[in-house]
Order: sequence, then C-alpha cells, then structure tokens
Amino acid sequence: QVQLVESGGGSVRPGDSLRLSCSVSGRTSDHYSMAWFRQAPGKEQEFVAAIRWDGEMTLYATSVTGRFTIAADNAKNLVHLQMNNLKSDDTAVYYCATATKWNGSYRPGYEDWGQGTQVAVSA
Repeated sequence: QVQLVESGGGSVRPGDSLRLSCSVSGRTSDHYSMAWFRQAPGKEQEFVAAIRWDGEMTLYATSVTGRFTIAADNAKNLVHLQMNNLKSDDTAVYYCATATKWNGSYRPGYEDWGQGTQVAVSA
C-alpha cells in the first residue's frame, strides 16, 4: 500500500515563500510521476505541477509558472514544491498524488493521494 504525507503548509503574507514536501512510502517502485493539486474553499480541485520521478519532465499550471518549482528526490522518495511570491489566490489545501505513468494535469490518472496540507496567504 502506498502512503503519501504532505508537510510544510502554513500561514504567510503575500510575497512570502513556502516549501511543501511530500513523502512517499510503500510500493514506490511502481511510481512514475508525482503531482501537486490544490483545492481552494468553494472551488474544484485544480492541477498545480507535475514531475516525472527522474526529474526530466515537468509541467506547471499557467497560474504558478515562474513562481513555483517542483523537484523530486527519488533517493529519499520525496517531492518538493517550492512556492515563491505567494498570492492570496494560492490559498488552498495542497495535495500530492502519484501515478504509474505520466499523466500531466490529468487528475483521474493519479492513483494515490495524500491528506493535504493547508496554505493560507493573507495580509
């Protein structure tokens, strides 16, 4: 069984930075890619960023391009999301997910999910 645990969320001001981490345990040998999604209050869950475990392929939502960076540490089974220049619109619960193939932003393709970590951005 696969377990994903997110960490690093918190409350910050606009313009600040946060680094989220996702620890993956279990049948990690089957995993090919990881992604971050987020869900703001009253909104549907949306794609944020994805990465192939070898780090050679990444994809970002337009809204975070240039501000967020996804990185994989496959030796430690960790995926990080560095979030810079945070905006109030980034307020959401952030979830990491894993898949056995490249799915990009295609949410149904991700098979295992973490419980989420809250990010709140306000002045």
